[in-house]
Amino acid sequence: MQALARVVTRHPWAVLLVWALAALLSIPFAARAPGALSAGPSTLTDTESARVTTLLREEFGEQDTNTVLLLTRSEPPLTTPQGQAAYDAFVTGLEAVPGVTRVVRAQAGSTLSTRTADGVQALTLAQIPLLDGATETLDRVRAYVKTVDRPALDIRVTGGQAIADDFTHYAEADTKRSELTALPLIALLLVVVFGALVATGLPLVVGVLSITVAMAGLYGLTRVTEVSTFAQSVITMLGLGAGIDYALLMVNRFREELKAIPATTERSAAPRSQEHSAAAAARTVLTAGRSVIFSGSTVAIAMAGLIVPPVEVIRSLGIGGVLAVLLTVLASVTALPALFTILGERINSPRVVKIGWAQRGGASAGWTAFARRVTARPWIGLLGGAGVLLLLSLPAFGMRTGYAGAWGLTPGLESRDALADVRTLGAGGLLSQFEVILDLKGERYTPNQRAQFQSTVDSLRGLPGVKGVLSPFVTPADLASAGGNTEGIAALSTLTRRSFSQGRTYLRVTVIPDDTLKAEQIPAFEARLRAALDASGYTYALGGAPIGGQEWSRAITGTLPTVIVAVFAGTFLLLMVAFRSILIPLKSIVMNALTVGAAVGVVTLVVQDGFLASFLGFPQDVGVLDATLPVLLFAVMFGLSMDYEIFLLSRVQEEYLRTGDNDEAIVQAVGHTARIITSAAIIMLIVFVAFIFGRVVASMSIGLGLAVAVVLDATLVRLILVPSFLKLAGKWNWWLPKWMDRRLPHVVLEH
Repeated sequence: MQALARVVTRHPWAVLLVWALAALLSIPFAARAPGALSAGPSTLTDTESARVTTLLREEFGEQDTNTVLLLTRSEPPLTTPQGQAAYDAFVTGLEAVPGVTRVVRAQAGSTLSTRTADGVQALTLAQIPLLDGATETLDRVRAYVKTVDRPALDIRVTGGQAIADDFTHYAEADTKRSELTALPLIALLLVVVFGALVATGLPLVVGVLSITVAMAGLYGLTRVTEVSTFAQSVITMLGLGAGIDYALLMVNRFREELKAIPATTERSAAPRSQEHSAAAAARTVLTAGRSVIFSGSTVAIAMAGLIVPPVEVIRSLGIGGVLAVLLTVLASVTALPALFTILGERINSPRVVKIGWAQRGGASAGWTAFARRVTARPWIGLLGGAGVLLLLSLPAFGMRTGYAGAWGLTPGLESRDALADVRTLGAGGLLSQFEVILDLKGERYTPNQRAQFQSTVDSLRGLPGVKGVLSPFVTPADLASAGGNTEGIAALSTLTRRSFSQGRTYLRVTVIPDDTLKAEQIPAFEARLRAALDASGYTYALGGAPIGGQEWSRAITGTLPTVIVAVFAGTFLLLMVAFRSILIPLKSIVMNALTVGAAVGVVTLVVQDGFLASFLGFPQDVGVLDATLPVLLFAVMFGLSMDYEIFLLSRVQEEYLRTGDNDEAIVQAVGHTARIITSAAIIMLIVFVAFIFGRVVASMSIGLGLAVAVVLDATLVRLILVPSFLKLAGKWNWWLPKWMDRRLPHVVLEH
């Protein structure tokens, strides 16, 4: 640390030049990062649905199984020559869009109607590539629609690809809007805290620097692996929230050091000022900088827990989070001290506001008195606080996870709103098709097997909730489900070709539900399908978008125990080294876990169950939490909660080592740190609340969860639960076996 302090304060301009070059070089790559991120369930390898996709491609020659749904409203209707002519021209142009391989026109009078009887509404289907080229083709379809959309023929686009692309687009837009909303509010708060414009600007500089470079690193990561769209939200939240918190700590300490270090009597005023500020900046690095590094390490450990599970998208979130934290810490202990050295006393200018409670140093009389009242009745604080957290955690036990699809977007977006009309037409099941592959174990299909095959199809067709089954054993309803022509040999021929593999060793059946299945409805529908297939005597594989979403959800939620164990173990070891204690790390883990549980419980209550959803701007029909939310919320919440833990406990330890009085150390620590914890919490709260007012429910849920966590952590936990526990534990807070004390490295924390 001394070497770092020496380099930064002796060569401040060089340090700032390096950061300026890094930021400038990062800007082009950071701008490209959002467009390279992925949304929705990703393709997992070695899963049942992945095997089905591979078989469809290799054995059945199916390349373009991705369906775009185009909902048209015609005035005059299609029942008139003018309306039909306008619609025909639209379809002809759609067929010419590069990447569109097949267009299925709307029809009326079938079981699965894709056109209303009055001819006003109609549904047109366009097939596009499944993976490579899907987004580009959809962009071309949407661009074409804009050229032909008019009052006489209003066109809206939806479908699985449209919904996933909207996730990515609006997640990026929401992140940018949140940044623009939060920064002015944070600046206003920092003006209140610091009272000077220069000091106010420094934390914002750290946040912008770390976010810019981290987003460029994220873009580099997308070149080698799939990266979730939530990664940009994580980087923004950590960069702004934690970065500004650390800068707040550093700036406060530097201003104290400027007052505490006497100026030297050199030959001129300018050298004295430079030497004075350099000494204060160096002392800041050695004290607050050390705490920043340690606090950042706890957050990095929590985010690194996401790297452990063998799921690439979760690993990408972990790498992005670790990258953001490390860059934030690095900027805090290099760029900030360099600016301190150059600015010196000018950090306190121009003075624009002076508020005593926010800006004066030393212990707060009000918070000190509050701490005495809490520690006078520790059992009430401990049991009452824990009871509140446990009560808030209860809804989390009923949490359901999955891919919310269109319901993961807020009303008012085209891909979600158009789906409502698709369902009104009775065609909602087109977005929830199940693909069944029957494996003949290398034997070619013969007419002798027709009865067994037809019996299997009939059993699937008779299941509750099934709209139609696409197979060679067609009914008019099945042909309508395929969007085919109920009259003519061509439609029957198409169905026959799609039902047999090229070697006739696999059979294919497509099951279409009677409506779009929400995530919580899929398991029951899947169970009915599997029961029928198990009784068929065939070896089978079940795939399609609903199965892929379920597999994705199970893969993500299955990583949670591994992440929890990894984070708990790393955090325990780090805190044990820092505080020379066995009990304090255990206490910290339990209380932070309670905070996370309470926040997840609130998110479940609002997002899944709809409690106060309308008031907070959430849709009331989401039904599930995005599968990535539990693991992501745990890592980010747990890591950020440790910041306040270290702020408070390091001061308790400092006071205890100075006086040997455990009770008074607790009171004095709360008195000295409550103000900075409160200020830091308000800053983080602003950042997180800004994400609640978005259009992607998953990002909104992250913002809500973190906002609840920071409020609980900075009030109930740090100011009531922790002091109460430390009071009751007494001298056992600092107990460590002697043999362990001799072997552990020594770390000194000050702030």
